[in-house]
Amino acid sequence: MTDDDGARRPATARTDTDRPPHVVVVGGGLAGITAALQLADSGVRVTLLEGRPRLGGLAFSFRRGELTVDNGQHVYLRCCTAYRWFLDRVEGAALAPLQRRLDVPVLDVAHPRGPRLGRLRRSGLPVPLHLAASLATYPHLSLAERASVGRAALALKSLDPADPALDGIDFATWLGRHGQSARTIEALWDLVGVATLNATAPHASMGLAAMVFKTGLLSEPGAADIGWAHVPLGELHDTLAGKALDSLGVRTALRTKAERITRAESGRWTVEVPGERIEADAVVLAVPQRETRDLLPEGALDDPDRLLDIGTAPILNVHVVYDRKVLRQPFFAALGTPVQWVFDRTDSSGLKGGGQYLAVSQSAAQDDVDLPVADLRARYLPELERLLPAARGAGIRDFFVTRERTATFAPSPGVGRLRPGARTHAPGLYLAGAWTATGWPATMEGAVRSGFSAAGAALSALGRRHEHPLQEAV
Repeated sequence: MTDDDGARRPATARTDTDRPPHVVVVGGGLAGITAALQLADSGVRVTLLEGRPRLGGLAFSFRRGELTVDNGQHVYLRCCTAYRWFLDRVEGAALAPLQRRLDVPVLDVAHPRGPRLGRLRRSGLPVPLHLAASLATYPHLSLAERASVGRAALALKSLDPADPALDGIDFATWLGRHGQSARTIEALWDLVGVATLNATAPHASMGLAAMVFKTGLLSEPGAADIGWAHVPLGELHDTLAGKALDSLGVRTALRTKAERITRAESGRWTVEVPGERIEADAVVLAVPQRETRDLLPEGALDDPDRLLDIGTAPILNVHVVYDRKVLRQPFFAALGTPVQWVFDRTDSSGLKGGGQYLAVSQSAAQDDVDLPVADLRARYLPELERLLPAARGAGIRDFFVTRERTATFAPSPGVGRLRPGARTHAPGLYLAGAWTATGWPATMEGAVRSGFSAAGAALSALGRRHEHPLQEAV
């Protein structure tokens, strides 16, 4: 149910005098939605506050003429068990299916003998043999470089991503120590790492890189199979998530920004929003690190200013609508060009008239994110023509860009010591967000896991028995 002001309200209001505990969740991204669902599933009254007119955080959709556009291309992997739980919980799993088996076309347009297409794909063999055939025939590396990848992978498999020493060094340094050439880093390690970490190897924590590659490529054969939404993200993270919240009686207030949070001597919390003071037994802050710092009451963290030392990294998406079909694959990755990953979003956007809509996803986009649209058009359209011969001479029906300048936290070496856990020093106040200490980089998976942690901590403190979705009952 939605009020005229855009705020969702529960279909029925409780009238009993013996009400269960009340928790306010500040922030309606994946972390906040997850925390709210977990709390409400355990019988807690929940109020979810979101300053935007929609749920979903930075994984959202908007209308542009006839198109429904995602602000950025998001994918997940089979090993992303928390995000898969989220999709199941909002009844959206069928709308974001996984590949049957990992298969990534990789096109190199800078090869001396002309463009060459390779594929990163897995077989049904056990780890690490599941990738052996693909690497053995991967045309973008020499025979010696392919052999060196196997040796590095074996060394990586023995690492503990939670080892603080790994957080203090960068991924490129570790790769160099293990015989990886600049070409190997470009054509393999960064091909995956930039998309998952939002940083190139020299700027990525080895701890986070080890977590990504060990979990995604070296844990089980199907761990890296790729899934993505075949509908607009807003259908999953706003519409379906909102319905799931409504069904639990969660009060979801959109366009409602928390301005101040205080704790009384009684231990109760007050969350101030425009025109209202909301009383609560506990509060979950599920907003970015800077906003969290501004809302934290004194003493909640030892050094709240450390949150400001967690940097941010941008992502740029270039959107091109052609007047004809120029790409036959659902997506591909590119080498020898500024273009990183290209996805076909024609069907999910609702495009009509026989054209094709491509989204070019550019992670670690510090050099491009602030360029004028005209400059980006002059930079990327010729590159797409190099990659896709069918685009040469095709008409451009639309060209636009979406920019997220603070899309993720920066996974820089040393960031691990800055990321706080779910609990604070203030009883009843908890933190969530992909930037908190989830062990994962800034992904949808990390956001959902942080929601689990915050909700679990709150429920434990409230004396509520609950089950962690990925573990046994606690």
